[in-house]
Formats: sequence, structure tokens, C-alpha cells
Amino acid sequence: MRILAIDHGEKRIGLALSDLTGTIANPLSVIKHVSRIIDAAQIAEIANQNEVELIIIGQSYDEEGKPNMAGRRAGRFADELKNQTQIPIEMVDESFSTQIARKARIELGVSRKKRAGHQDEYAAVVILQSYLESKRNS
Repeated sequence: MRILAIDHGEKRIGLALSDLTGTIANPLSVIKHVSRIIDAAQIAEIANQNEVELIIIGQSYDEEGKPNMAGRRAGRFADELKNQTQIPIEMVDESFSTQIARKARIELGVSRKKRAGHQDEYAAVVILQSYLESKRNS
């Protein structure tokens, strides 16, 4: 089963896609945020083109375990995406995904110059790989 992961941000949306076996997460792309409706339409189309069977969206939480402002924004985006596709959507905890992605790229020896800029698609990879591993271990 192919799964699409979304790291929803205020300015950019990172996308990652699993392989056909649902084992390995790969960076797919980053799309620039336009509006919730347009972003959802773009992602629904990308999901259809890649024959995605599940979409997961990273959601961040506060210290009390409730969605913080960014998490609520991701939730509203998920609601709009549900209006535009029949593909099942799950919200997953994205805590520290950007920091983990940055650290992993450093450990892999990616040069500072190539690491400069945004980590959105790599954060989506972290979200997706964590999800795949949790499903494999359960």
C-alpha cells in the first residue's frame, strides 16, 4: 500500500511517499502554500497520480497533549482535503520531525550548503518513516 505523508506548514507543505511495499519513506516534493482549498486540490491530485491508498498528516501538540496552533491549522487542512478526496486520512504526531530530519542529514554528511534552506520534505519523510515503523512493530 502506498502512503503519502504531509508536513503541513504555514508557507510550505512537505510531501513524502512510501514505496509500494509500505516499508520505506522517500521525499517527494514541497509545494508552496497558496490557500487551504488550492493546497488540498494539489495534494489530492498528487495522491491520485501516485495511486495513494492512505494519507497521513503531521499534527503538533502542546504540553497538555492538545493540538497547538500549527496542529489546529493542520486539522483544518485535513478537513478540506477530506472534501476533495475519498482517500482515508489519518492525523499523526509530528513532534520534532523537522529537528530529526535536520540531524539525520547532518549525520549522513550532507554539506552545510546543501542543508541550507527548508527541511519540509525531509520532515515529511521522518513523519512517514515513523508511521511505517510503528505499524510494522504493532
